Parts: sequence; structure tokens; C-alpha cells
Amino acid sequence: MSESFILGVNYWPRRKAMYWWSDFDAGEVREEFAVIRDLGMTVVRIFLLWDDWQPTPDSVSADCLRNLGTVLDIAAEHGLGLDVTFFTGHMSGPNWSPKWLLDPNEPPIGQDKLVSGGEIVNIGYRNSYIDPVARAAQRLQVRTVVDAYKDHPGVWMWNLGNEPDLFAIPPDEATAIGWLTEMRDLIKGLDPQHLLTCGLHSASLFDNRPHRIHQTFNLMDVPVMHSYPQYIHVVRDPLDPDWVPYTCALTSALCGKPTLMEEFGGCTNAPGKPSEIWKWQPYGEDREVLMASEDEFAAYIEAVLPKLVEVGATGAMMWCYADYIPELWDKPPCRDSWHERFFGLVRPDGTLKPHAEVIKRFAATQPTVQPAQRTVTLDITPDAFYEEPALHTIRLYEQYKPGGIRLEF
Repeated sequence: MSESFILGVNYWPRRKAMYWWSDFDAGEVREEFAVIRDLGMTVVRIFLLWDDWQPTPDSVSADCLRNLGTVLDIAAEHGLGLDVTFFTGHMSGPNWSPKWLLDPNEPPIGQDKLVSGGEIVNIGYRNSYIDPVARAAQRLQVRTVVDAYKDHPGVWMWNLGNEPDLFAIPPDEATAIGWLTEMRDLIKGLDPQHLLTCGLHSASLFDNRPHRIHQTFNLMDVPVMHSYPQYIHVVRDPLDPDWVPYTCALTSALCGKPTLMEEFGGCTNAPGKPSEIWKWQPYGEDREVLMASEDEFAAYIEAVLPKLVEVGATGAMMWCYADYIPELWDKPPCRDSWHERFFGLVRPDGTLKPHAEVIKRFAATQPTVQPAQRTVTLDITPDAFYEEPALHTIRLYEQYKPGGIRLEF
């Protein structure tokens, strides 16, 4: 019997967004999980915002732990499985740090880029890969959550972070591998049944970072990739339908396993408005992002989904469930990351965007995981790839899709 192609979504509640753990509303979750299931999706990725989950390094919030149980119950009621992401410190532009990790002796990460206790702070924090207090806190969070819910039918997969090297960078490969190994062994010792991953992103294809694709996913059960052509300046078309499948195929070529596209998507303009480029200066930096028309973005998603099947991907998970409601626009991350307000399958008023209907139609075809019909031929070793990863990522895309890249980086 063929394995089902996973369709899922990354989730923050529409009315609470990143503030849902501190202002939990089970009714909202139940209502929205019903929508997700009606669209034909089966997996929901949620994030344990570190600042909310560990008010002190030697404790885990009892309220958050209990509320996670409620979310798991609701997921199971709707036939959904949760991709549970630990110690979430990076999200949607800024980083989010527990207060106890802050350190005025550490350099700030950038103007208005750090949030703690729901407020913007402009100081630094200790590196969570090497700080012994942070490492002990991570072990405690993993032990507490996994031990409490390892037998819950709502758990689908454990996840060691949301692009964790955007929150802190391991000083070297040995530290990265050591951290992954420690966390893997701790989780598998408690729960040998459920899958495990670590949420890497396309920076791991462009930069020689300690979290290298092949080393990371040799230790994990499920390779994943987060990929957005609109953020890659060398891609000719910000809605290039081949870029997301390509990065999935390249990840598989590097690690030798089929890959889950755990995050992809894009931001849309207001209903009825055409595609346009927004330009502004978040965090003191110049930024421009395509705000696609809703219909153009729906056409993009309709093109990407079968191409992911074509490269042998195990599934596709949209970023994200809902646009932010206007009442949250003056709070992080929306205050500075304007485009983050409009990444949802549903609009601020809860109505479905056209690409949600595209996903529902695709789900109705009951897609299955297929042997890769289109692949990336890795003509060098993974270690050689990481000597010049950006060059090889671009070079291999030119082979995969000639003319898809602006060759000037």
C-alpha cells in the first residue's frame, strides 16, 4: 500500500497568534482544527515558544503543559497529528528569548529584533548551544513534554527547533552534532516510537553553517526543508514553482532520504488587489517582498504541489494557517515584519483564500508518495558541497532548471 503524501500546515491561532500559550483559548483551536481537517490536511505543526514554556530554566510551565494536552486531545478528535516543535526561539523575523537567557554582556542581535516577555528588548542573550543553563533547560523541556505525551494519539512527530541556527549558531560542527545527538538520544530513550526531525531551512543550502544537511538528517528520522523563492535574491521569479521542489530534491540528494517540505508558502495582497512589491525598513534594514494577488498565489500553489510529488517528497506543509488580525499589527512580529501579517490560508476575518481551496482539491485526489521522477544529481560529496554551498546550490539549479537563476551573486 502506498504511503499517503502528507498535507499539513504550520499553526498559530488567528486571534491569538504567537500569544496563544499565554492567552489560551481551546474553543478557537477546536474551531480552527475543524477547518484544517475540512481542507484535507492531516498534520499540524505547533511551536512551544520558549519564553512562555520555561519561565525559569529549572521549570516548565504547568499551564502550557496542560494546554498542550488539550491541543493534542483536539487534534486526535479531528484525526490530526501534531508536529511538536521544541524551544522555539526564532519566529517570523525577530527572536524570542526567555528572560533568564538574556545577558547585557552579550551583543544585541540587531535593532528591535529580540522579544522577551512580549516586549522588544535591545540586549543580547547567551548562546543556547553552549550555555550550560540553557542546555539543562532544553533537557528538562524535552523530558517533561515527551514523558507526558509520548503515548498520546495526537503526537505525530517531535521537532528539535524552528530554524534553530537563526536563534543561535553552534560554534562548530562538533557542537551541532553533539547537541543533536544528545537531544535525539534523550527523546528516543523516552519515546522510541515517534518520528524526530529538526526544522532546517534554505540557509543550510547556501551557508557553510554547523547544521549541515547530511550530518543533521543522518541523525534524524525525517529530513525537512523550509523554502521560499521570494527570499532568495538570485531566483528570477519570486513565485518560481520549481524552486521549492528543487530544494526538497537537493536536500534528499545531500542526505540520501526522501524529504518533507515542512514550510513553504507566501504572503498575499488584500482581496482583489494585484501583485505588488512592498518596500519598507524593518529593523533598520531595507526590505522588499512580493505581496502576490490571491489568484496568482493560488496558481503558484497549484503548480508546486504536484512538482513536490514528482521529486519524491513525503509531504507539503503550508506556512501558515491564518493571517494576523489587525489588533495584533502593532505587536511583534507584525509591527516590523509587515509581510508576516498576510501568510495565511485564511484571511483576518476567517474566510478562506483561494489557495486553501487549491489544497482541498489536491487533498481530494488522495496523493501518495512516489519514487522521484525528477532528481538532483549531486556530482560531488556532501562535504565538498559545503566548501562552497551557495555556488553549488545555484549551479545545480541551473542544471535542474536552466535560466531559473540570476547568475550574479
